[in-house]
Amino acid sequence: MLRAYIALFQIDMKLAFRARSVLFFNYFFPLLFFFIFGQLYNADQGNVIFQVVSMVTALGILGNGLYGAGMRAVQERETNVLRRYKVTPISPLPLLISSMMSGLVIYIPALVGTIVLAMVVYAMKLPSNMLSFFLFACLGCLAFRAIGLIVSSVVNSMQESMILIQPIYMAMLFLSGITIPITLFPLWLQNVVEFVPAKYLMTGLGGILQRGESFLQNWLAATAMLITGVIGIFLATKLFRWEKEEKLKATAKLWVLVVLCPFIVLGAWEAHSKEDQHKSKILMRDLERGQAVLIRNARIFTGTGKVIETGAVLVRNGKVAAIYEGVSPEAKDLKAEAIDAAGKTLLPGLVDVHIHFGASGGFSDDPSKFDPDKSAQHEFEAYLYSGVTAVRSAGDQLKEGLRYRELFNSGEKLGPEIFICGPLFTAEKGHGTEYANYMPEAFRAGFNAEFLRIPRNVDQARSMVDALAAKRVNAIKGILDEGAASHPYQRMEIGILRTVVDEAHRKGLPASIHTGRSADVIDAVAIGANSIEHGSYVDDIPDATLAEMKAKGIAFDPTLSVVEGMTNFAAGNATILNNSLVQQVTPQELITGTRRAAMSSEFAEMRNGIAKYPMSLEQGNRNLVRAWKAGVMLVTGSDAGNFLVMHGPTVQHEVELWVAAGIPIQVALQAATANGAKLLGAGDRFGTIEKGKEATFLLVDGNPLQDVKALSSISMVMLKGEHIGRSGLFDQK
Repeated sequence: MLRAYIALFQIDMKLAFRARSVLFFNYFFPLLFFFIFGQLYNADQGNVIFQVVSMVTALGILGNGLYGAGMRAVQERETNVLRRYKVTPISPLPLLISSMMSGLVIYIPALVGTIVLAMVVYAMKLPSNMLSFFLFACLGCLAFRAIGLIVSSVVNSMQESMILIQPIYMAMLFLSGITIPITLFPLWLQNVVEFVPAKYLMTGLGGILQRGESFLQNWLAATAMLITGVIGIFLATKLFRWEKEEKLKATAKLWVLVVLCPFIVLGAWEAHSKEDQHKSKILMRDLERGQAVLIRNARIFTGTGKVIETGAVLVRNGKVAAIYEGVSPEAKDLKAEAIDAAGKTLLPGLVDVHIHFGASGGFSDDPSKFDPDKSAQHEFEAYLYSGVTAVRSAGDQLKEGLRYRELFNSGEKLGPEIFICGPLFTAEKGHGTEYANYMPEAFRAGFNAEFLRIPRNVDQARSMVDALAAKRVNAIKGILDEGAASHPYQRMEIGILRTVVDEAHRKGLPASIHTGRSADVIDAVAIGANSIEHGSYVDDIPDATLAEMKAKGIAFDPTLSVVEGMTNFAAGNATILNNSLVQQVTPQELITGTRRAAMSSEFAEMRNGIAKYPMSLEQGNRNLVRAWKAGVMLVTGSDAGNFLVMHGPTVQHEVELWVAAGIPIQVALQAATANGAKLLGAGDRFGTIEKGKEATFLLVDGNPLQDVKALSSISMVMLKGEHIGRSGLFDQK
């Protein structure tokens, strides 16, 4: 039996290479499109070549399967080749198996040739997971040949085969991402293409090449292709005809739908889960981040303590490939796009280590239209628009925080990189009347469960930290400030909070401690906090405590913005809303409603309650300057989401307040970039402009080292190598 299979395979190979269509669809056609796609997508830039290889590979598999297996089988029946086999004692199965295997063997040289060409012509580096790529491509080839065999089995002539193959081929060609990126389609069409088999072939190949996925990570698509191959062979055996005179009814063409059933089932699941749509968006984001760019003639604030007065930065594959001082090579010689930055300053992306998403910073003019999810996503987009490329949620809803972190950090949506502390560790005192009365109902519901962790003893404290660590939060935050009557928390018992901090450290998590007075800061430093949030707005932090903070490497986040915001709100001063960047990123109904709330009698009781809370911007300024002089590591946090601290250009305003307080501009910028990244545990990836680090930048007009307000004159934002289209950020689907 084995000899029969081998003999049939050898015969099939000889016949195949006599057919011009085999050579065309397997070799010439993909080769042609390799160079077309290469030129069209600038494959010499970054990892774009991975996308081109995926497209050409999928294109070759379609041609090999639908035309190679489909049309050729019909040709052999019509030219009486199959009739010659009929007189021998052989069944259809060996013929079909030999057809499948010969098609695969014919295709493999084309696959290898594509990889070699990519390496030679476009300097593609061979990925370490090439075995997964070859396995997935070979399985795809067998699956699509099975589809082609079914097509040949149900048609009665070459003309019918062309009529049936053409729409199937064209649909898969244009609706799978092979020629047109799926992310460009309207949402309804993206749902339709979930049922197109070639779409899973394309996203699987792209995921393996671009994102380093394994064959097993694409098991759903692989399983669908495997089942398709088995069903295809089985049905082709049952529908096999030896002679052209044997005709099938027109309804027999419905068997094509049967062989596509695995993808119909998979499509139904994906249309519901949207997982593959998410993957398509991420793959397209990787493509955008793979471009090569040369930012030249810029003043460069590196964040390392060095300023290059005139230089250039080469970005490739989302990272800093080279830094040039003075004159740089020509962009075309580096195969990069040029961005001229004469008269501008390039800085690392800004970092806000203390925000509260979902809390708007004000009041909507029409609360009935408040949508918590839409509002929170807009807030994150506002940060990236403003050049704040990393933020830390310092005590918010856990479930939503994890969801937004995945949504934005994966690249599915454009926004800053998000770090989360999860809920606050505190001692319950009940909702403050002022906060509770003005929280939107959707925000207030289940406040304790979503926002707070209230351990009664050390055992509960450990288990709560362990549960958050299992959710992969980035830090733990505790409270050592009794706060105002309006706050829904109070000072924790020091022994329980110490357990929280110790357990966080045991799990490899930093601990941030909210403080309000110098006594709180003293205790927070003693129990091993990694950062002090707020410090003290009512009295001086002792010199000895500041010295201890320096010695232990404890960061200080003074959040002057929130003190100013609350003070201004209590005084009915809403001039911050006139800031140009605030106007650009804040919805108009929020600006109108907040301005009204700051001035109307309706909110007088709330303003009076805030005014009674002992806090002073001058005291905050004094502690900040003293901490700087003591050598404490400073970081920028705004506490955005509180009164008149609107999401978006938070770091710019915080830096302006620091400079007004007496902090040198360069020190403030260091805190807003390198120091912030270090506190987040990401200093090895971003926060400075150094070779090998992520290309996450802010380009501003003028020189913020001389005029701090230049930090708000944004010319360009780049995130992980992607030049952000700021004007379209708020229109993301």
